[in-house]
Amino acid sequence: MAKGYRPVLRDQSFLLPPDMREWLPAGHAVWLVIGVVEDHLDTGALHAGRRTGGAGAAGYDPVMLLALLIWAYAHGVTSSRQIEAACWSDVAFRVICAGDVPDHVTVARFRQQFPQLIGEMFASVLVLCARLGMGRVGTVALDGTKVAGNASKEANRTEAGLRKLAAGRVAAHAAADAAEDELFGQGRGDEVPAAAAGPRTRDERIAAALADLEAERARLAAGAEAQARAHREAAAAGTPVPGRPADTAAAEVARIRLEREKAAQQARIDDWARRAAAAGSRAGRRPVPPEACARVRHAAARLDAARARVAEAEKSKAEAGQAAQPVRNITDPDSRLMPVRGGGFIQGYNAQNVVSEDGLIIATRLTNDTTDYGWYEPMIRDAVAAAAMIAAHRPPLADGTAGQDSGPAPGQIELVLADAGYCSEANLTCDGPDRLIATGKRRTLEEHARAAAGTQGSSPDGREDSTALAAMTARLATSDGITAYRRRGHIAETPHGQIKHNMNLRRLTMRGKARAAAEWAFTAAVANLLKAITTGHLTPAALNAAAS
Repeated sequence: MAKGYRPVLRDQSFLLPPDMREWLPAGHAVWLVIGVVEDHLDTGALHAGRRTGGAGAAGYDPVMLLALLIWAYAHGVTSSRQIEAACWSDVAFRVICAGDVPDHVTVARFRQQFPQLIGEMFASVLVLCARLGMGRVGTVALDGTKVAGNASKEANRTEAGLRKLAAGRVAAHAAADAAEDELFGQGRGDEVPAAAAGPRTRDERIAAALADLEAERARLAAGAEAQARAHREAAAAGTPVPGRPADTAAAEVARIRLEREKAAQQARIDDWARRAAAAGSRAGRRPVPPEACARVRHAAARLDAARARVAEAEKSKAEAGQAAQPVRNITDPDSRLMPVRGGGFIQGYNAQNVVSEDGLIIATRLTNDTTDYGWYEPMIRDAVAAAAMIAAHRPPLADGTAGQDSGPAPGQIELVLADAGYCSEANLTCDGPDRLIATGKRRTLEEHARAAAGTQGSSPDGREDSTALAAMTARLATSDGITAYRRRGHIAETPHGQIKHNMNLRRLTMRGKARAAAEWAFTAAVANLLKAITTGHLTPAALNAAAS
């Protein structure tokens, strides 16, 4: 039971300690962030594009602004106005700024420099984590995550919509010019400098979206025509290529195959006739006519099915109208409609990350591809280079050996884990570390593993005629294979949960792929820094040791 209530004296005068280091405890994480930025990151690029010594007020230290953004992103504050407000009200933000309050315009302009700065910063944070003993890369996991961009789905337009919008803008500009000419004559009126309109106007974004859509249509058309031509030529030569031909070429390929089967059956009949003329009844049984041959009938059925598919596709296209056409966003033309788990779409990007066993993002890229499989090889190349860099900076163990994962090759990736989104013949057979790539849903893999439990043969059959897909399926059905693959979810998806849930960063603020990619790399570097702090690797003593 309390004796009473503490008095609430809001008019009581207080003074903050004169030393800022007394405003927060010595073990507070903000001191670690400041120490990392000032003493352990390569900040030379921050000063490269700046000039001092001119007239006017003094500028803000870019190193301080970098520490401010790192702390803000670590706490889910990405709006420049919210960052400015926090510099007034939050003690940790005030400590970083040393009592100054940079306005939101300063913060926003500094963030525009991300594309030139973040590549080196991400690598510097990774090197620091390696010096702290982090970065176990014996087993790594590759995974993609969809992240929203700074654009709305409602800002998407088809090619026809973009052309209509562009024509409307041209007409509006012409009308505005006519009205201004009538009002001002040859004078300019109250003009705004061109630089004040921003680096990319709405008209430029519309033109960029339209040009990108046209380029993609031409690229897809060229690819489809090349694929169709390859299938037609292969069918004519009697050496069909794997894969199903596009609908535009399926009927032609089926017709060529039907003609080949008819010709082959007729050749058998002609050969029998020659043998019958020479040997009489000993020539054997007469082959059936081409129209009665099973192979010919099967080829004819495939031709009918192909023609039916083409007709159905044309009918569906006519019924769908504009709905099936590709679109581009007029707010951020580089962003795309991304399908997300559970259904639906977001307007944004597809981030690819390679994560180490202890939760470090060692390689990251931001793409606008809706699928993952095309990024396996580039991401693994980045991860192999990052693993070598980590190994070069890891502190030695007590026995003098390299402070890296146990195994035959310290600093080398031994196993890559990836989900079914990366499953393709090319990814299963390309050069690189050993890999476990799911060939189906997790539930299916577990069922196969349980069915194979207790059976002999704990490895793929290894036959020369087995495909890479069949070999991987057999490997994942073994006890060792499924046990290793079960680690994928924890390794790969934990950083995504950290970024989206704990850091509350579900949406990028920068527009355009280059700037959005830089912002995502910055977010990944901040996540790595937080990982070092929360796991206890990053301490004042560890920072001093890493610097020495």
